[in-house]
Amino acid sequence: MSLEKKIETLRAKHAQALAGGGDVRIQKQHEGGKLTARERVAAFLDEGSFEEMDALMVHRTEGVEKIPGDGVITGFGRVDGRPVAIFAQDFTVFGGSLSEAYAKKICKVMDLAMKVGCPVIGLNDSGGARIQEGVVSLGGYADIFLKNTLASGVVPQISLIMGPCAGGAVYSPAITDFITMVKGTSYMFVTGPDVIKAVTHEEVTKEELGGAHTHSAKSGVAHFVCASDLAALAHTRELLSFLPSNNLGEAPRRAPKTPMPLENPDLDKVVPDDPSKPYDIRDIICGVVDDAHFFEVHEAFAPNLVVGFARIEGRSIGIVANQPAFYAGVLDIASSEKGARFVRFCDAFNIPLITFEDVPGFLPGVTQEHGGIIRHGAKLLFAFCEATVPKITVITRKAYGGAYCVMASKHIRTDFNFAYPTAEIAVMGAEGAMNVLHGKAIASAPDPVAKKAELIADYNEKFANPYIAAEFGFIDEVILPRETRMKLVKALAFLETKRDSTPPKKHGNIPL
Repeated sequence: MSLEKKIETLRAKHAQALAGGGDVRIQKQHEGGKLTARERVAAFLDEGSFEEMDALMVHRTEGVEKIPGDGVITGFGRVDGRPVAIFAQDFTVFGGSLSEAYAKKICKVMDLAMKVGCPVIGLNDSGGARIQEGVVSLGGYADIFLKNTLASGVVPQISLIMGPCAGGAVYSPAITDFITMVKGTSYMFVTGPDVIKAVTHEEVTKEELGGAHTHSAKSGVAHFVCASDLAALAHTRELLSFLPSNNLGEAPRRAPKTPMPLENPDLDKVVPDDPSKPYDIRDIICGVVDDAHFFEVHEAFAPNLVVGFARIEGRSIGIVANQPAFYAGVLDIASSEKGARFVRFCDAFNIPLITFEDVPGFLPGVTQEHGGIIRHGAKLLFAFCEATVPKITVITRKAYGGAYCVMASKHIRTDFNFAYPTAEIAVMGAEGAMNVLHGKAIASAPDPVAKKAELIADYNEKFANPYIAAEFGFIDEVILPRETRMKLVKALAFLETKRDSTPPKKHGNIPL
């Protein structure tokens, strides 16, 4: 065969790969409000940076049409100049169904990402395993699950659900670090509505069962929800800006757009004088971070705990904060799991942790106890104890009982612990303590109300204030709210060369 003929053949093969499932299926994809796999890759990566791998790979199944690429696009590119590995499932080819060849393509790109140390981005839009290949396709899923597990904590893994993701396919995104769903066009579930109806006689739509709202607000499976494919891709580019490329690196530093003073007098007005009044912890967070910009994670799930990324003096940080505006910032099963997951991610990727604490304790109730609040609460405690990155805690108001210990207290290797003058650090609040300690004396007093007020004032002076904890060294400094950014800037600068470790072991046994 002449060189001209070989070139012609090569061009024809590449044209087939670029065509995907053909114009009709591409049009249907667009009509459904979705971009094609190639359009997603092009929109996500820096212009002209994509280098495709295995574009001509096909499946081995006899009697089934062979389309170059076999329904998944894999390769490397750049985001803001930094390398990333990417795979994009192509719903226009066999409904994006996974075959042996398809799985090998994904595993190959993940192996290379591990070797070079770059994030893996998965754009999921698939009908599941390819039925014609039987157990071979199931084996392909298991191969991917193993790669996800081995890559966990080595390189960031981010999954975007941009269409269907059902059955065994859900467990690859579930192992990754962050999941983004697209409102109205994506869903995830292990068993679909038809199977559920047949087995349990429950009737539910795909959206109700596994849509973006369900998984962002109820199950906690999804960390982010975006309005469209383009919004999800842009959002993920921003997420990557807070993350290092791997567990040996650091996140890129970005100077603030607007210089921010080290002191912010507005913060002195955020925490109410009345300890029973709520406030939004985001007002404090945004009052101390660069450009007042807080990139929140898991915003709709367990809103009594706030987690997310920000920057201080250009350096990426992770923030964990009780939210007094929701359930008074109490810890419960969902918020404990949410916090533990986030803390462990930051620790794995060298991102300093800042904790803003205003917690009245753990949520009481039969449902919580029977649901395993002991076990789930221990996850957050374990995560903070295990973390060796720089850790700084600011107690803004309440720090009661075991929750005080859990929220990055000095006792669990936190480096700097600050408290506002409004902080109340005690076994329990004054009201509850009086009922336990002096219930009979109050009841028998000539003026029970006055007696209780007197005892509460005495209790607050002796126990529920930051100065007692400071006397023991559990609080390094009592600071004014306006000084928060200044103290964080200085502490982070000092901790920049921190080195800490845990005893040699294969791994700990977190109470899952």
